[in-house]
Amino acid sequence: MKTDIDILNHDHFSFDLWLTLIKSHPEFKAKRVELFASFFEVDRPFDEVAKTVKYYDDLCNTINEVTGGNVDTFEIYLLILNSLNVDVKQLNKDIFNEFYQKSEDLFLKYKPVVIFENIHQFFDEIKNQGKTINILSNTGFIKGKTMRKFLIEENLDRYIDFHIYSDELKISKPNPLVFQEVKNLIGNKDLQMKKILHIGDNPVADYKGAKDFGFSAHLLKPQIQI
Repeated sequence: MKTDIDILNHDHFSFDLWLTLIKSHPEFKAKRVELFASFFEVDRPFDEVAKTVKYYDDLCNTINEVTGGNVDTFEIYLLILNSLNVDVKQLNKDIFNEFYQKSEDLFLKYKPVVIFENIHQFFDEIKNQGKTINILSNTGFIKGKTMRKFLIEENLDRYIDFHIYSDELKISKPNPLVFQEVKNLIGNKDLQMKKILHIGDNPVADYKGAKDFGFSAHLLKPQIQI
């Protein structure tokens, strides 16, 4: 991905993750559907399970954006399973934790593809100027703790001054409280709001959310999922 992000006129850089820095491995989502159906013994055709997973993934993402809240990963599982006629009353958090661990293992095996061109070089350029970076990502199926592991494996974590994930904060972009958390964690009370640049692909959650709060914002062209 080529970009014309203005480093010179900003002092702190806040990055979205999905479709900004990374996109899903081309095999991951199908593998996850297979794991989901197998683990929960879903007696439905693959295509129906895949369609249901995508429906609730998209719906919960929209709910998060509209309300500014955060639908929990396990709540998404329950919605999907209930729709597929699985008896959800027989399930519990221990079962979901076991499935999540398997899902995380799969995610780290079929790791996301980095789409931001020359990302290490770009982050180096920012840090060499004494400037700071954070990750600010809404989450759904993949929790913030898993994204941290991925960023460590990609040798990107060393550039990141702090991470903010909606499942940990319990609120989602474009909720202004999310952007307030960025400002709080930067910690420099003298830093002008316009000197903080949020970069993302979502016109509502990233661009409008940041601009409405008072940050500068840079909208990247959305990447097409493989």
